[in-house]
Amino acid sequence: MTESLRRSGEHHEYDAPYDPYASSHANPANPVNPEWPPPPAQPPVPPVSPDGGHHRPRRRRPLALLATVAVVAAAVGGGTAYGIQELTGSDTVASSATSTQVVPSSQKGTVSGVAKAVSPSIVEVNAESNAGSSTGAGVIITSGGEIVTNNHVVAGASSVKVTTSDGKRYRAEVVGTDSKKDLALIKLSGASGLKAATLGDSAGVQVGDQVVAIGSPEGLTGTVTSGIVSALDRDVTVSTDEGQQQQQRGQGGGWPFEFGGRQFNGDTGSSTTTYKAIQTDASLNPGNSGGALIDMNGNIVGINSAMYSSADASSSQSSSAGSVGLGFAIPVNTLKADLATLRAGSTG
Repeated sequence: MTESLRRSGEHHEYDAPYDPYASSHANPANPVNPEWPPPPAQPPVPPVSPDGGHHRPRRRRPLALLATVAVVAAAVGGGTAYGIQELTGSDTVASSATSTQVVPSSQKGTVSGVAKAVSPSIVEVNAESNAGSSTGAGVIITSGGEIVTNNHVVAGASSVKVTTSDGKRYRAEVVGTDSKKDLALIKLSGASGLKAATLGDSAGVQVGDQVVAIGSPEGLTGTVTSGIVSALDRDVTVSTDEGQQQQQRGQGGGWPFEFGGRQFNGDTGSSTTTYKAIQTDASLNPGNSGGALIDMNGNIVGINSAMYSSADASSSQSSSAGSVGLGFAIPVNTLKADLATLRAGSTG
């Protein structure tokens, strides 16, 4: 069929069917060589248009169409997370099973590039209750104002306020909590057009990977620190006791947690939960809770949740002790698996 199309395409200027065995120099009086095989069937005559002309085969069009489709597919493949978020609405989380390049190529692999690209997606979270107040951080996951933070930042709060990186302030309501994973989902009132972060794939994180942390330590909004992934799958135990968490807030917003059989930053209380955490040496302090641990492509790989402090847990200064390079983050895949439950309004 390909050969047939080629012949008709090459000789479309002839009104009569083309005879491949005819010769412009043949003498009609000479007989045809009897040893030649009979000529093959003639190619079909192209259809005639109403004006008497022949339709010319248009063989280049399918090739052009295929080329166009390939270009479009390549463009979509290079920006899948962004395209899905924009086309399906503000409640779609930008998520990647691999590492999406969020940081511009000219700043790839730099802390400043990560900070510039991701800082607009990190907020400060202030929670108030009868027992006191707490300051933490959160990660914007939809442009309509869904924010992920730690459960211990907002548990039992009567009022939650959020400040974005550009200084705008919003009231927020707690949508769902999961104390066993120390995660919470809050939603801003009247927010739109926010820059959502891209949730990466924590299964691909390796020891030694460079990471960046962004949060609000001691109320210093948008603080950026950097380090590496020090270890994976660390068992970290945190409090699920709402009253205990509120008590710690009143004492200065510490992070009560337990590691290796010891308690840090205050008593964890009688009710605790343990989860597998990413360990990092990026500096974390009270106020980094709920903030982001980010890979060098700008993808969120963890939610910062706890820090080790060398201060004595019984000391009155323990809640304000600083980082010594042992921080812990909830893997982002744990968050992604829990997101539907949080959106459904869980209060576990």
